[in-house]
Amino acid sequence: MQNEELRRAQVALEESRDRYVDLYEFAPIGYLTLTPEGLIAEVNLTGAALLGMERKKLFNRRFDGFVTAGDKDRWHSHYLNVLQRVGRKVCELLIQRRDGTFFHAQLDCQRTKSDDASMMRIALTDITERIQTEEQLRKADASLRLMVESVTDCAIVMLDTEGHVENWNIAAQRINGYSEAEIIGQYFSRFYPREDIDSGKPQRELDAVIAQGRHEDEGWRVRKNGSIFWANVVITTMRDMDGDLCGFVMLTRDFTERRRLEQLLTEKNIELERTRAVAEKANLAKSEFISSMSHELRTPLNAILGFTQLLESSLPPPTDKQTIRLEQIHKAGLYLLELINEILDLAVIESGKLTLSPEPLSLAKVMLECQTIVEPQAQQHDIKLTFPTFDLPCFVHADRIRLKQVLINLLSNAIKYNREHGTVEVKYAENSSGRIRISIKDNGVGLAPEKLAQLFQPFNRLGQENGAVEGTGIGLVVTRRLVDLMEGAIGVKSIAGEGSEFWVELIQTEIPLAAELTLPADHSPQVRGENNSAQHTLLYVEDNPANLMLVEQIIDRHPHVNMLSARDGNHGVVMARAHLPDVILMDINLPGISGIEAMIILRKDPATSHIPIIALSANAMLRDIEKGLEAGFFRYLTKPIKINEFMSALEGALALIENRESSEK
Repeated sequence: MQNEELRRAQVALEESRDRYVDLYEFAPIGYLTLTPEGLIAEVNLTGAALLGMERKKLFNRRFDGFVTAGDKDRWHSHYLNVLQRVGRKVCELLIQRRDGTFFHAQLDCQRTKSDDASMMRIALTDITERIQTEEQLRKADASLRLMVESVTDCAIVMLDTEGHVENWNIAAQRINGYSEAEIIGQYFSRFYPREDIDSGKPQRELDAVIAQGRHEDEGWRVRKNGSIFWANVVITTMRDMDGDLCGFVMLTRDFTERRRLEQLLTEKNIELERTRAVAEKANLAKSEFISSMSHELRTPLNAILGFTQLLESSLPPPTDKQTIRLEQIHKAGLYLLELINEILDLAVIESGKLTLSPEPLSLAKVMLECQTIVEPQAQQHDIKLTFPTFDLPCFVHADRIRLKQVLINLLSNAIKYNREHGTVEVKYAENSSGRIRISIKDNGVGLAPEKLAQLFQPFNRLGQENGAVEGTGIGLVVTRRLVDLMEGAIGVKSIAGEGSEFWVELIQTEIPLAAELTLPADHSPQVRGENNSAQHTLLYVEDNPANLMLVEQIIDRHPHVNMLSARDGNHGVVMARAHLPDVILMDINLPGISGIEAMIILRKDPATSHIPIIALSANAMLRDIEKGLEAGFFRYLTKPIKINEFMSALEGALALIENRESSEK
């Protein structure tokens, strides 16, 4: 029985020894035992593997042979220190394996007492990964510090979990005025004005950061010297790997200058808005003044030109001397009317209120219309006109009325400022940029280079104001502005003594569909012969006696029309309801109610709603005409009255009445 227990104890002991051997041999740490001379007396398998040699080859080999040259002295000092003093010490060395590779090692050394001498036991651990990680962290920390310190416009302040300053960069010292020694450990509320501190604003902001992770604010902050500055402040939380709060980062930027500039910009914007309002008011006043002046100038011109036309066509005809005098009156009146029209055009363009209706236009048709208009002027001055022929359709993108105005003005100038028996040649060509260039060339006196530079200046006639040719000095200015509004270009080439060539470039466009090219049927009314026995009634609502007299004398020549008159808008409405005239001729500026208001009243009355109403007004600006036509006038005529135009409108209205009566039968 005793032998059995002894055997079991023997077995248990062997098992325990085997477990110890396994733990020792295959431990993750290398174990070595060194003699007092520094020779390896014992090493486990892990230690042999770390040193890169077979265990049996390590016995009696000097351990310092594996220590790098730079660490040998430190190792010898450490080794002797351990041997001479009983105790335990740890050191770190760079070890070189047998194959030449290196690793960082931690040596946990302690002296042991053997029977014959002091021995040293070493626990050898490879800490290369830890050393590399620490080096990376040092580099990252240095890079972060360099990056933080390189930020010169932003104060970066590190706070602990309670809001006390732990660290900050140089910019924080510059912006806040404290040295690092003065601010470390201080509560961050030191940067706030006293009223904010008393109201608890710093703590509220910190609570907001904890709740939301980030808080941004703009407000006043205080420097060490007591001065304040407008700051943008962003505070964010710092948390560890477990998500626990470990501090705050506060970023502060001095926005004092930016705020000053923003306030200055706001003030400037307010001032600019005030200036713009004043300018708009002044512009409106200018437009109203021009419109009023146009009305006031056109009213007497209406009588001057109207009665001149009547006298020129009166029976018996005027004598030769009277005809010459009438021509001079008519010529002067037309010149004054041209001046008024051009000033109005320039004023409307400069106010930005000119509305264009660009469309694909046949250049051949526009040229033909212009040729028809200027040919009498050319014949009068004995100027030979040459227009191009169009073998293929050519279309430009422009406003019909304004394009004709541009071309007629250039053609008129080429005729007026030409030499006796001169020529004017009109050409067109397509250029590489997809535009059509129209050129008007004359062989007149031409212009010197110094005068070319002044060509498009308002009221500058380049020395022609004392010559025989009348002009305003505005036409070319208006022409250039109109071309610009049509997205075109205008220019001139001129040689003194040889002539000038003006050119206009316009956007070329595609040929419209055939249906769009079909000309509408001519619905212009035919002028009724004076022998027509049918009687019609015209009611003329006008407060100016001279205008009433003029129209009355025009109507006297047409016995098929009787004329009634009313001196104000209210009386005109009463007369229209009482007499039911066939046509009403309505002035706009009337005592009491305006002509537009009177027209609206008559339109709403079933008894008078069918009567065509023609506006005849000295309000001749484009917006006045558009406003009148939109209001419902049959036609809108402007003063001074043109007898042919007036009669055409009157006959058109009478034809409308007759067609309506015929369809009702």
